[in-house]
Amino acid sequence: MNWDDALKIYDDIVEACNGFERKGKKMIYTSSNGYMFTLLNKAGEIGIRLPKEEAAKFMETFNTGHYYSYGAKMKDYVLVPESLWENTPLMVEYFEQSFAFVNSLPSK
Repeated sequence: MNWDDALKIYDDIVEACNGFERKGKKMIYTSSNGYMFTLLNKAGEIGIRLPKEEAAKFMETFNTGHYYSYGAKMKDYVLVPESLWENTPLMVEYFEQSFAFVNSLPSK
């Protein structure tokens, strides 16, 4: 999938969520409480930050792995398979779960 299509899908997911909006022009992300919690990297891949237990369950359930952005492994992030991107209700559920997770962390 090309980057523009990935950006459109990412924006559609964020727009369907409550309480936050997309940030960035070149580096696309969402953040709250001083933490980023979803990213769209330059390779057109979506990453979601989840608690360790939920991240492990997500990777096992959806047969995916850790998320990398600009060559670096992103701590607590999982790579979202493209097969899930158009399942908007599921993606909204995970984006909002990620939002709640970073809001449970100490403020930066």
